[in-house]
Amino acid sequence: MTAALAEKGTHARVPTPQPPLPPSGSRTPKRERAFDDVPRWQIYVPLGLYLLFTLVPFYWMLLFALRPAGSTSLVPWPLTFEHFDKVWNERSFGVFFQNSMLVGVATLVTTTLIALTGGYALARFNFRIKNGFMLALLCSQFIPGALMLVPLFEIFRELRMINSLGSVIIAETVFQLPLSIILISGFIKNVPVSLEEAAWVDGCSRFRAFCAVVLPLLRPGLIAVGSFAFVHSWNHFLFALMFLSRQDRQTIPVGLNTLIGSDSVDLGALAAGGVVAAVPVVIVFAFIQKWLITGFSAGAVKG
Repeated sequence: MTAALAEKGTHARVPTPQPPLPPSGSRTPKRERAFDDVPRWQIYVPLGLYLLFTLVPFYWMLLFALRPAGSTSLVPWPLTFEHFDKVWNERSFGVFFQNSMLVGVATLVTTTLIALTGGYALARFNFRIKNGFMLALLCSQFIPGALMLVPLFEIFRELRMINSLGSVIIAETVFQLPLSIILISGFIKNVPVSLEEAAWVDGCSRFRAFCAVVLPLLRPGLIAVGSFAFVHSWNHFLFALMFLSRQDRQTIPVGLNTLIGSDSVDLGALAAGGVVAAVPVVIVFAFIQKWLITGFSAGAVKG
């Protein structure tokens, strides 16, 4: 029995020695400070300064637009909308707003549709000039729009499209397409081909499989591309200035330029026109912010 107990004791687990406890007066070594341990003021103070730096110009614009002419108060009181009435009715900003909205929406639709087809071709098909075509798209981003004004003007003059909103829409779409095609191609590459192949096995054609399987997954990317096309065409000044000379065809950026005279500037009317130009863009980004961030995340990480 003694031998059995001895044999059993040889197979028993030997307890591991515990490290000695530090003396009561000694200090434990400091661990690395994590991000959560950073004081909140080190985060909020820089963000607050940046927000202040961003919002002060908007407040200054609202101040000139809402306070009476000749007032020097830093608070827009009493409120007045005479500047908005002046630019909307007397300066034809209602017509400019309509023209800008038409150009922006048309550019959004045409750019998104063409970029969708071109991006799908680059993402799903292999052809000989694919790499060269991608290189040409990238190189086209280095060409400034001002360099193409004279050739585009001659083309539109031969086509009798001067003073037509179609000329601005075509020019804006052409300059937005290279980057849009590259972005859409990246979004489509993140969608597994096996999803389309499963739809083909079920009897779907390529177009039907694309519409039923791929297109719903591209919604964040399409919103990101479309929003960039809309904002760029809404704010672009050069094409509208060169191709549109009639007042009833001008857009908001050109209309703002008409408020700047050679001898004086109506600051109240100019600020009111700036508010009219900024409000639609702010509203658009407020509604699509969620999808815009999701679209950037989808395009940045390969699935």
